[in-house]
Amino acid sequence: MAASEAAVTGDLDHIEMYTREGLLTLLWHGPGDRRQVVLMVGGAMGGMLGPGRSLYHHLGTSLAEAGYGAIRVGYRVPNDIDRCVHDTMAAAEMAARQGARGFVVIGHSFGGAVAIQTGAALGDMAAGVVTAATQAGDCEPGEALTCPVLHLHGDRDELLPPMASEMVQMLTGGELVIYPGAGHLMTEAHDEMLERLDTWIPESFASHPSAG
Repeated sequence: MAASEAAVTGDLDHIEMYTREGLLTLLWHGPGDRRQVVLMVGGAMGGMLGPGRSLYHHLGTSLAEAGYGAIRVGYRVPNDIDRCVHDTMAAAEMAARQGARGFVVIGHSFGGAVAIQTGAALGDMAAGVVTAATQAGDCEPGEALTCPVLHLHGDRDELLPPMASEMVQMLTGGELVIYPGAGHLMTEAHDEMLERLDTWIPESFASHPSAG
């Protein structure tokens, strides 16, 4: 229906897209014309900061500095898997119209299923999928993923046990990392997750055709 955009800083834009089913909010790190873009989505309650200590904000900042685009997605209707995947795909489409050709999708908790379904829907444009403390439900489309996959989970998760990530890993393949002492928000593993993703994401993009 309409859209509004404002620059928060030189490397961060706040975008609001008005639809008949609610307001879709995007926080876009880095220039809008990057060929490789990371999409970051929240859990069943929504949110745009991610797990850890605002991991998505810190990751978006570091990715922009490294030459990638990064979009934090604020769902129109949290906890509605179909709409949340549609919202994430809308962010991907917006980036693709400006030149993006490869995507890594990251999701926390319920957002793990959103990330997996989005990665499957992106097909060859998916350069990687990352889940953090994911749920097991709604992850069945992960069988179709052909990109690198990384699962992160804490062994003290009070909402979703590590077994959830183990079950999803059986569908998607990829690597599973268990962080000792970390709960569902994974605050205790913030530094380790940021360090790993700052390496894993560029490596995944480097092996994707969009790097050419």
